[in-house]
Amino acid sequence: MKISGSNFVLATVFLLVLCLVQVHADSITCFNKKSKCFLKQIRCPSECPSTATSGSHAKVCTVNCDKPTCQAECRNKKPNCNGPGAACQDPRFIGADGIVFYFHGKRNEHFALVSDTNIQINARFIGLRPASRPRDYTWIQALGVLFNSQSFSVEATKSTAWDDQIDHLKFSYKGFELEIPEGLPSTWESSDKSIKVERTSNKNSVLVTLQDAAEISVNVVPVTKEDDRIHSYQIPNDDCFAHLEVQFRFVGLSSNVEGVLGRTYQPDFVNPAAKPGVAMSVVGGEDKYRTSSLLSANCNACVFSEDGSLNNEESAVFLQNEFLDCSSGLTSGNGIVCRK
Repeated sequence: MKISGSNFVLATVFLLVLCLVQVHADSITCFNKKSKCFLKQIRCPSECPSTATSGSHAKVCTVNCDKPTCQAECRNKKPNCNGPGAACQDPRFIGADGIVFYFHGKRNEHFALVSDTNIQINARFIGLRPASRPRDYTWIQALGVLFNSQSFSVEATKSTAWDDQIDHLKFSYKGFELEIPEGLPSTWESSDKSIKVERTSNKNSVLVTLQDAAEISVNVVPVTKEDDRIHSYQIPNDDCFAHLEVQFRFVGLSSNVEGVLGRTYQPDFVNPAAKPGVAMSVVGGEDKYRTSSLLSANCNACVFSEDGSLNNEESAVFLQNEFLDCSSGLTSGNGIVCRK
């Protein structure tokens, strides 16, 4: 078969472009000592050649250390509210087992979402109780993180009306307000590099990385008029109830991990929300998981220790996980990645 001159030129150009993409692709390394991929350098695919965010919708290169194939993967850094490890809406959780459940808590109180030996993640709930309603409608307004001997928080600032052109995120580190410039790329790291905050869009979205422990994807959103109409929240005119959509990915949680969401990562956990025929499973635990403040680990079931020591070295559970695209279904995948 003869190849015309024009087709030959096009094929040559295509091959050159492909080579250039591969040459400029980043390499990524897995540092999980439990993984078969430990210290292997893995080239990023051409679909996502970089490990850094280049745009608000761009996917980045990551590696799942728990997969024996040792291949790089593409994913979006923004939270997927339909993926395991997510906490969105009022608030709707998806456990490590992929099962959807609701935990309403109470407005203006704090609850431990995850409590393990080396990490504590609390949430502050905001909300309202319309007349004649038996409970509060609540949303996650802030996250407080205790990580070894450090503390960090991210919160959605109160706003009368939602404006996409305004950044509604507020940060603090060790009790002091933290300024992270708007725009891409914009990052902040603690002095020991154990905590990193990276904006994943110009405003209102970040990725928080806790070294060798967790990643937290965060979005700020309002309660929309459509949500208000559907659920009859009766949102007032002077507050759009800006709140956080979040998704967590963990590395090496212990078998004793606790918390509203954390308990679903226990190896023998049986989700009480898994009841046939129940359209909206609501789980309790307010008394077990209530903390006195956003940055306290004093709940009745909390297991956090500032020195991060494990009672049993073999109690660390390295789960096989995979972060999901927003198009994925509610029960597909395992929802956590090991990314360095």
